[in-house]
Amino acid sequence: MFGLDPMMLGVVALVAIAAGAVAYGVLFGRLEAEKKTATRLNRVKAAETDMGRVKAARDRVQEMSKRRKSVQDSLKELEKKQQEDSRKRADKSVKSRLAQSGLSLTVPQFYMISVGLALFLSLIMIVFGLPIYAALGAGFVAGAGLPRWVVGYVVKRRQNKFLEEFPNALDVMVRSIKSGLPLNDAMRLIASDGQEPVKGEFRRVIESQQVGLSIPEACARMAQTMPLSEINFFAIVIALQGQAGGNLSEAIGNLSKVLRERRKMRAKVSALSMEAKASAVIIGALPFIVATLVSITSPDYMAHLFTDPRGHLIMLGSGIWMSIGIFVMRNMINFDI
Repeated sequence: MFGLDPMMLGVVALVAIAAGAVAYGVLFGRLEAEKKTATRLNRVKAAETDMGRVKAARDRVQEMSKRRKSVQDSLKELEKKQQEDSRKRADKSVKSRLAQSGLSLTVPQFYMISVGLALFLSLIMIVFGLPIYAALGAGFVAGAGLPRWVVGYVVKRRQNKFLEEFPNALDVMVRSIKSGLPLNDAMRLIASDGQEPVKGEFRRVIESQQVGLSIPEACARMAQTMPLSEINFFAIVIALQGQAGGNLSEAIGNLSKVLRERRKMRAKVSALSMEAKASAVIIGALPFIVATLVSITSPDYMAHLFTDPRGHLIMLGSGIWMSIGIFVMRNMINFDI
């Protein structure tokens, strides 16, 4: 073996280093250019990716805007249709009021009761010595007004009971839909196991579906026998879900919460206005109470109002002014929620 000369090894190493330096100097520009090119390509790809993401986000926003606009248009159309139907259903006829009251009375029976009441009161007043024309006039007013007032009172009481039970029925529908039942079966469950008058109203909805109406149309017809804004809300939710889709259980659950909040607000307003209502009742009843007491203690003092023509004018003017005052107080203490 030949020994390696250290000088030779140093020369070889220096030559290798010099060759490497020359190669690096020659290739450095190309490597730097390739690096910059790769960097630019990555930036372009990232920009294209970002542009794609931006475009996808823009497309999603546009799609959501179109969907929102479609829902808003559908909602406006449904509200307009509901308002038109409400105007058509705003029938104050005896037949409509009897249907809303839930009483098993027909229109001829109602008129027979009114006529019988008018004749009975007229005979009673004639027996007590009132003139015939006064007795007939009082009997006519009582026969025409008292049965209608009773029906109106029954309708109002039935509507209040419906509003108390309706949110619970909606909660039952939400749980039924979440458990997998279709909307029709959820309504059928309320129609069979619910509380009156909600049970009867949903039974009418099921019967309407059996004769060929769709669910939104059947729900809209519910307002004929229960003309409430809450029913219009429910019909709009059902119709909107049928047209635009969406989570029906969530929509009905939100409606149930809204109805409960409306009921709480109505009760709060009623409690706050109770003092004003009591004051209005006292102010309205005070003239009649004073007149009755004065008539009992001093009949001659009050007799001039009934025997003198000027007394008749005074009572007429007082009645008109009292009616105006009662009307103003009623509008001041009644709030539409």
